[in-house]
Amino acid sequence: MAEEQSWKVDEKTLSKKYGTDVKKLIRAWKRGFTDQDIAVKTGIRPTTLYMIKQDLELAHRRIRLAQKKQALTQAQTLVGQHQIFFNPHL
Repeated sequence: MAEEQSWKVDEKTLSKKYGTDVKKLIRAWKRGFTDQDIAVKTGIRPTTLYMIKQDLELAHRRIRLAQKKQALTQAQTLVGQHQIFFNPHL
């Protein structure tokens, strides 16, 4: 559970940066609202919504790359630890 928490996007920082509740916007996007619907309901400019969405996508991309990199290093260490050589002449 602690690992999952470390991979989450920092919504508080984004909320401070854009002066809006990013968690609320994420929920709206997950429910299928369009950017135009959200802009009308919240009063946020569509360009600001676009920038928030870009920041979220970039953060998720960085998280996925870090997870892949960590999985790759773990796989490499496991291969090195369990390598067994057999001598066919014994």
